[in-house]
Amino acid sequence: MDWSAFALSLKLASATSAILLPLGLMLGRVLAWKRFRGKGVAEALLALPLVLPPSVLGYFLLVAFGGASPLGRAWQALTGGPLAFTFSGLLIASLIVNLPFAVQPITRALAAIGPEIREAAWVSGLTRGAALWRIELPLAWPGVLQALVLTFAHTLGEFGVVLMVGGNIPGETRTISLAIYDRAQAFDAQGAATMSLVLLGFSLAALVAAQLLTGRIGSRHEG
Repeated sequence: MDWSAFALSLKLASATSAILLPLGLMLGRVLAWKRFRGKGVAEALLALPLVLPPSVLGYFLLVAFGGASPLGRAWQALTGGPLAFTFSGLLIASLIVNLPFAVQPITRALAAIGPEIREAAWVSGLTRGAALWRIELPLAWPGVLQALVLTFAHTLGEFGVVLMVGGNIPGETRTISLAIYDRAQAFDAQGAATMSLVLLGFSLAALVAAQLLTGRIGSRHEG
């Protein structure tokens, strides 16, 4: 079992989830309640990582992060190091890839809150910030939890984009999915199977826990 790769995957998944959850909440509120020109295009762009093959998306991100690109040169000037084939580049790529997993469940949950509920909160004297914390989030919590679990679990298992953008550098960009690939390429069936089962069990446990928590929260609101 490659525990360093597993730890790196957990680090990447935790950082991705921590950044995308508030970002998904902000974007979800806009998409759920605002009408603006180009909204359909914005929604399509956000969903694009779901339909693009990971190798294609990874290639575009690798080009964008490379030293010859404006972003790569700017990063080099600011940090003194490259963006591609580093954990920082891997994290930025992970944020882009997992954006729809964070935004879509939150958008659906917020869209299910009737406008009269939010208007009643404002009329009763709550500010928009207070309405978010006291009204919107408690009602949309199952969608927020689903976004968190999906983002975390998908980051753990991501392979194509990780390989293209991060390479396979031990201790820096080698995640558990790449370690499984390496073991399979080396015909180490037992090692690959062990890591695959660990990843499967961890992801399944996260999904089951989310379902149970969502069910309890829903029952509490119904009661």
